[in-house]
Amino acid sequence: MAWWSALLALAAAGALMGSAQQVHVGRGSVHEAVERLQPGQWVWEPLAAPQGPLLMVVSLPRQRAFLFRNGVPIAATTISSGKPGFETPTGVFTVLEKDAEHYSSIYNNAPMPYMQRLTWRGVALHAGNLPGRPASHGCVRLPLEFARLLFATTHVGMTVVISDKRATPRIAPAKDLLPPAAPRAVRGGGAASAFVWQPELSPTGPVSIVVSAADGRAVVLRNGVQIGSGPVRVTGPVAGTWVYLLQQKAGAGSHWLRVDMASAGDPSVPVPPAEWNRFAAPPEFRQAVARILHPGTTIIVTSDTLAASGAGRPTDLLENEPGPAP
Repeated sequence: MAWWSALLALAAAGALMGSAQQVHVGRGSVHEAVERLQPGQWVWEPLAAPQGPLLMVVSLPRQRAFLFRNGVPIAATTISSGKPGFETPTGVFTVLEKDAEHYSSIYNNAPMPYMQRLTWRGVALHAGNLPGRPASHGCVRLPLEFARLLFATTHVGMTVVISDKRATPRIAPAKDLLPPAAPRAVRGGGAASAFVWQPELSPTGPVSIVVSAADGRAVVLRNGVQIGSGPVRVTGPVAGTWVYLLQQKAGAGSHWLRVDMASAGDPSVPVPPAEWNRFAAPPEFRQAVARILHPGTTIIVTSDTLAASGAGRPTDLLENEPGPAP
């Protein structure tokens, strides 16, 4: 998703996992920032979506991995996949097993810290050397600290998509994303005020709303599924990305925190009611969204576009083989 513009920035880092480095957020284009990440660099911004289902997308051509929660990207990292002759398979996998202190039974008892197994034949996510190119025997190597954070966040059964496509996913590619549908027109409105609202696609779960100032549109996700979208105009300057986090919903009003993703510290500040005057949307769309808000909901505002989403279709759908580890 294009709001990565606020999650990625340049920082010096070495190629080995011992010198891997977290990259703090900055401003600019997601595509430029992702391309400039050096081997061992990674981003971790869990406040963008504190709750919801997890999905990891690995792009082999780009040597990058993206972690989504509730359909929103919360992390990205450089990787090292399988070298020629030991290519990492593409497809849709689930995490079968987790082991924080694992050693390979195939390659001379080599350490595989924070291992998350994807196939019983030896393909896994784990911490390892990151030389800036495919160099493993089929596994997906990650920076050590990123692998530790990922291990603490994920669970057995999480979906991992390994793709041979170069496209950067902008919204988590899920099987049940919002299908094409005729937008509902707001009473008295024209095409510019049309919106789609299908909450029945995901009746319950955590909510994340992504607002693109570039597109003039918002996308609503619940439990990782897109349930609606509509036009939103943001007045005033919009640079980079920030997040609104709903802390409390009470009769006297809702209490939100604004998290400035361009800061490496803790820049959370209360949101004054007047700040919402910056956002103009059809009343019926605003009312529909208001009905599903609850504490923990996030609104992500980005200066970038949400267009051209999707990670591409995997070339194969691999079934996880039964049986013990080799």
